[in-house]
Amino acid sequence: MLDIINVYKSFNIGTPVQKDALTGLNLHLEPGDFVTVIGGNGAGKSTMLNAVAGVFGVEKGTIKIDGNDVTRDPDYKRARYIGRVFQDPLKGTAGDMWIEENLALARRRGKRRSLRWGISNKEREQFVDLLKTLDLGLESRLSAKVGLLSGGQRQALTLLMATIKEPKLLLLDEHTAALDPKTAKKVLEMTDEIVSRSHLTTLMITHNMKDAIKYGNRLIMMNDGKIIYDISGDEKKHLQVSDLLAKFEQVSGGEFANDRMLLGQ
Repeated sequence: MLDIINVYKSFNIGTPVQKDALTGLNLHLEPGDFVTVIGGNGAGKSTMLNAVAGVFGVEKGTIKIDGNDVTRDPDYKRARYIGRVFQDPLKGTAGDMWIEENLALARRRGKRRSLRWGISNKEREQFVDLLKTLDLGLESRLSAKVGLLSGGQRQALTLLMATIKEPKLLLLDEHTAALDPKTAKKVLEMTDEIVSRSHLTTLMITHNMKDAIKYGNRLIMMNDGKIIYDISGDEKKHLQVSDLLAKFEQVSGGEFANDRMLLGQ
């Protein structure tokens, strides 16, 4: 479902502050893989997601989604394959629009636009059913402006919008990092349920090593723009945070210097 083949991405090329963010990155995801991604600051995690999404181009390498070479495609062309939830709850929704209008926009993604605009009663019924799965009471607030929702409610809605059309690939960029622990836990549980129910191929960056171990069927660790550790199946289930810290020191030759991740143990 996703192939990243020998990809390189640098910033400020040719200057004294050149940053080589991805350095020969390789990753293969089978359909239905739920992969958690961890790594220190500047490891290349978000750069990888942005490269896959087409936010910027890469200097070298190939990116394929569902067998289609999208390396040179701009982000709007890749949008038909991808659902994405950002760290900032404000990014995935239109705050001045109603909940039902946001859901309608997400449902129409990739379809031809026309001058006709309207939400049918049948669609409203479907939106109510979808919102009920969140168990946040939003099903009775279809005409509420999204800007009035809490951060957790808004992020849960964004997750629903990102998956409403069952994308080929779901990208989650620390999507619970801005939430309080209780809300973050609920959003993660929703994520796991939606991914499992729809069998979505997913890449989830997290700064919390316990969450990285708990969720998904596979875990990868990045450092200096490459994957330095890749574990799945039963071996992943028996991992401990101490194992990850030890593995990082072993394969990278240095200590795991990321305060947020260490505090997230």
